[in-house]
This record gives sequence, C-alpha cells and structure tokens, in this order.
Amino acid sequence: MTGPGAGTAPQEARRQRITEHVVGHGTVSGAELAELTGVSLMTVHRDLDELARRGVLRRYRGGASALPSTVFESNLDYRLGVNIEAKEAIAAAAARLVEPGMSVLLDDSTTALALARRLVEHDPLTVVTNARRVVEVFAGLAGVRLIALGGEYSHTHDSFLGMPCMEAVKALSVDIVLVSTSALDARMTYHQEQDVVLVKRAMVAAGNRRVLLMDRSKLARTALHRLAPVEDFDHLVVDDGLSEDLLTRLRERTDVLVAPPVARGPG
Repeated sequence: MTGPGAGTAPQEARRQRITEHVVGHGTVSGAELAELTGVSLMTVHRDLDELARRGVLRRYRGGASALPSTVFESNLDYRLGVNIEAKEAIAAAAARLVEPGMSVLLDDSTTALALARRLVEHDPLTVVTNARRVVEVFAGLAGVRLIALGGEYSHTHDSFLGMPCMEAVKALSVDIVLVSTSALDARMTYHQEQDVVLVKRAMVAAGNRRVLLMDRSKLARTALHRLAPVEDFDHLVVDDGLSEDLLTRLRERTDVLVAPPVARGPG
C-alpha cells in the first residue's frame, strides 16, 4: 500500500540531482534534464517550478540557470545535500579544537551544524548560535549553557540575521568562533549576501580564537561581498584534495588543518 507521502524521497533526490547538474553547468535546458533524470519534460518543469519557488535555481522558459556564488547557494535545502562527506570530515577535525568548558560560537552554516552534533560529548560548554537547527541539537542538554541569538528570521538560512542579531553578537566575547562562508581565494573570504556578511563579521570579531570551516568546493572562488582576510583567522580547516599551490599560499596567511576523510561504518 502506498500512502500520500509515497515517492517523496525519490522526488527530492531527483531535484537534488537537477540542482547539482544546473550548478555544475550554469544553464541547462529542460530537455537535457529530462534525459538526465529519465522522467518526462512535464515532470522536469514541475521540479524546476518548485526549485525556483524555493530560491534554489532561477527558472527561465525552457530550462533553468544558476551562476556561481549567487543567492541560491544560501538556500538550506541545497546546502544540506551537497559535500556531506567533506563537511563531516571538517567537523571531525574542528571538534578537536574545542575543549570542555569553552564558550563556543557557531554560525548558521551546514558545516557548523555537522560540528554541533559532534560537540554534544564535549560538555560542559557554553554554545552561542543564530542557527535554529544548532539550537535544536543542544536544547535540553544538562551540560550545555545555550544562548540563542535573536534577529529577523530567514527562511532561506533557517537562522536569525539582521541588526538585532549583529548587535547581540557585538556584546559577546567567546573563547572560539567557528564559521563558514561561501567562497575563499588565497587572500580573502566572501559571501553573496550583505546581511550575512555583517553578522559573520561580528562573529569573527567576537572570538578570541577564530576558525574558518571550508570544504574545497568553496575554494579558489569569489562572491559579491568581502567578508574578512584569510589572515584574520587563526585556523582554516579544509578537507583533503586541495592543490599544493593553493595550500602553500593559504599557509602563508594562516594555520591550515587538512581533515582526513571520515571512516565509514560497516554497510
């Protein structure tokens, strides 16, 4: 028997595949996506309509487009489904920088969310965050003092941003701040949204130690707004696979920790 939710998982998997294909190619026709996914052109158009509604892709007549480092990449639905193994590896390496008793500030990145799940065993901790899902990870844990940063709720990020959030961060000083962003070259970090940049800048300024979490898909890229120079961070945690040239240039500006792959369990 099939219920009303039957087919939801395959549908989301197909939409994720469509998103990744469009991101990788920039502009793609509906006919090409139908061939890629093995479904009808009408089904592809429905998928594109839904992805455009979520802000994941930009729809145009006959297909869809996505330009690198534009606002669609901020969408949580997109970010949760990409580079999962790299994020887990980075989270495992970054967790070793956090010691029990510390005050820790985590941003609304999906890498920080992966890290949060690893920090539940590091209590006692004071955890500060603007990310709703990070709050859910720590809520109710006896060994964690949890401070949720308020502000204007962003559905795209599933977090709180804006002036109230930025002002709340500015009132704090934490032992360690761990953040990610959408792009980095050998000198500078970037993000495509001004409101996000302002909050992340305040977070970086609030940390006595500053850690940047970046999977290699975000490296050797730029976005619209400059966030902070690479040398403003005490550590950069990346996954394995960087070019030696870029790794050398980054190590001239900060301490780079290359995270080994996380071993998979049996099965």
